[in-house]
Amino acid sequence: MTSKPDADARLLGAHDLALAALGEITPASSVGPAAGYLIEEDGSVSLRFENRLAGYPGWYWTVTVAQVDDEDPTVLELELLPGDGALLAPDWVPWAERLAEYRAHQVELAEAAAAAGDESADDADDLDDDDALDDDVLDDELDDDDDDGAADILHAGDLDGVDIDELDESSDDDDDALDADADEVDEEE
Repeated sequence: MTSKPDADARLLGAHDLALAALGEITPASSVGPAAGYLIEEDGSVSLRFENRLAGYPGWYWTVTVAQVDDEDPTVLELELLPGDGALLAPDWVPWAERLAEYRAHQVELAEAAAAAGDESADDADDLDDDDALDDDVLDDELDDDDDDGAADILHAGDLDGVDIDELDESSDDDDDALDADADEVDEEE
C-alpha cells in the first residue's frame, strides 16, 4: 500500500487561481463555495467547488493544480464531476404500483373538484368515460379498416400511389412547352 504525499500549502491555497480558471469556461454564478480537496498520488491537488448549474445536483467543479519545482502553482485540468450518489437512479417502482398511485391521485382530484362544486370536473369525467376505448375496441376498428377491399399496394416506382415515371414524362412535356415559350419571346424581341 502506497501513501499519498502531503499536499503543498501553496496548492491548497490556490483557490484564486482555480476560480480564475473556472471563470474562463463557466459563468461565475455557476460556481459555488469551496467544497474540499483531494490529494492525488502524483502530488497534485484537486480543489472542489460546489456547482450551481441547474440539472446537475450533487456535481462539483474540480480544478486540479500542481507545482513543478519552485515555480508558481499551475492548473492541470478543469472538470465538472459527479459527487457521491449523483449518478444513482431512483429506486425502481413496478408499473402496477405507479399506475395505482396515479389512479388514486386522479380519484383525489375528482373528489376535491366535486367537493368544491365544480361542475366542469363532472363534464370532464363524462368525456373521459365516453371517449375511453379499450384495446379490443381499437383492434376491431383497425380490422374493419383493413376489410375495405381497397389494397394500398405500392409498386416499384410508386410513391404513395403516384407513379414517378408519369411525373417524369409530364416534366419532359413541360420542358418542351417552356422551350417553345422562350423561342417565342426571342422572336418577339
